[in-house]
Order: sequence, then structure tokens, then C-alpha cells
Amino acid sequence: MQRLTDRGLIKPPRWLPGNVQYETIMGSVAYGVSSDTSDVDVYGWAIPAKEDIFPHLRGEIVGFGKPARRFEQFQEHHVEDRDALAGHGRTYDLTIFGIVKFFALAMENNPNIIDSLFTPATCVLHSTRVGNLVRENRRLFLHKGAWPKFKGYAYSQLHKMASKQPLGKRAELVAEHGYDTKFGYHVVRLIGEVEQILMEGDIDLQRNNDQLKAIRRGEWTEDRLRRWFADKESQLERLYAESSLRAVPDEARIRELLLAAIEDHYGSLEGCIVEPDRAVVALRNIQAELDRVKDLI
Repeated sequence: MQRLTDRGLIKPPRWLPGNVQYETIMGSVAYGVSSDTSDVDVYGWAIPAKEDIFPHLRGEIVGFGKPARRFEQFQEHHVEDRDALAGHGRTYDLTIFGIVKFFALAMENNPNIIDSLFTPATCVLHSTRVGNLVRENRRLFLHKGAWPKFKGYAYSQLHKMASKQPLGKRAELVAEHGYDTKFGYHVVRLIGEVEQILMEGDIDLQRNNDQLKAIRRGEWTEDRLRRWFADKESQLERLYAESSLRAVPDEARIRELLLAAIEDHYGSLEGCIVEPDRAVVALRNIQAELDRVKDLI
């Protein structure tokens, strides 16, 4: 991001390039199915000013008056770098999140965000000490909620495969193979990833890349792919019930990691947060649990 900014190819907020903590190549490159001419998707996250993360520091009262605009993400698509690949050129799609938005999406097990933490080390373009800290703790974000989330994304790809009007290269895929094999390979990729999550609590994005390449080449018919998905869905419903993974995210530990990352970047957070008394927190948790099961008592 810094390089593209210095060359005038993108115009992000002035503070952003120098505060990016983590950038990684995503998409077909990360999944091991790309060609040398593939466009490059880059995901990352940055830490904005303290006042953006803790708005009370600038006097903002939550729920009163017009809230100041907070940074959530910067996106720039189809950025052409004509000097890349020895003059052959390359096109980038960039998405840089604020750290709070990134953590929130990761805690929800958003597939794109989770994938960005599990890309091969060779895909990581830039990572600071804080970036390394978060990547090293990436398994902390995984929980059984990944199954409905990934399944929903897989169904979305199936729906697009059936209903979206193909254009350009996508139309060529449909003409050659009878269906959009790019949507098809994403269905299989998503299901393969969530199977790893439920079984191992980990992800290897390139484990099944031979299978994904075969689908992209049109070696699977659409009927075969849909039958495979139906069988896998049944298997994973059982695996979901049996998995030893946490049912919900460990919000307390993820919050600790978030604050540790911010503190490592800015130094002491004294005055930024007020930790409630542990006894009070314990009583609130007990009350919340009682409220949850009150119909059973």
C-alpha cells in the first residue's frame, strides 16, 4: 500500500499507509490456483488514531449528538501497476480494514477475513510486530460458528452460479464448461476450509488446490459439484455436532488480544479504557446465564 501510494496510484487517507500493520495476498494466489497473470487481491488492517478507537477521548458521548465519522475500511479496485511483472503489468484490488472492524469480522468467522490470517507465509507482503502477534494467535478466532457462516457463503456462490448473468471472462467459462467454474471452485474451497476448522481447529488454504484446479479447468460437471456439495453438507452437519471446537467465540480472550495489539502500537492505554471490577463482571455473567435459562427453571 505504501508503494502504490508513493507512486500516486492510490490516494488513501494520509495517516493510513504508515499505520498498516498487516497486508497479505488473497484470492487465487493464496489458494494456489492462480496463473502468473491473475489479478492480485490484497487484504490488510491498520490501527487508526486512539481517538478513532476510543471516541470518548475527543469528548464524544455515545448516543448523543452527531457521532464523528470513524475509519472502518479503505477499498480501491482495479489499481493498475503497469511496471509490475517486468513491464507486463498487474492489477490490484485493495481492502484495508481498521483493526476494530477486522477483529469484529474475524470473531464472526467471516470467511474472507479468516482466510487473510491463514494465507501461506509467502503471501504476506507486510507484517509489523503487531501484525505478527495477531497472525500467531489466529486460531483463537475459530469456533463452531464457522460452519453456518461458511455454508452461507457457499450457498451464495451456488446461487450466483445458477442466476448471475455472466459477463466477459465469466461468460467464456460458462460457454466452455456449461457453468461458471470459478463460482464452483469457491463452493468446494469454502466447504473444504470449514471441514478443516471443525476437525482440526486450523486451516491450510492450499491443501486441496489440485482439486480446485481441476474444477476451474472444467473437469467437474455442475451436476457432480452439486452432488458433492449435498453429500458434504450432510457430513459436516454431523461433524458440527461432534466437533470439540468452542460453540461461540472466546470474546474475552479476543478482546485481550485486540487491546494488546493497540497497546503495543501506541503504548499505555491508561485513560482509554476502564476495566470493571471483577466481582461485578462475575455477577453480571451469572445474571446473564440465569436470564438465558429462566424458561427451564
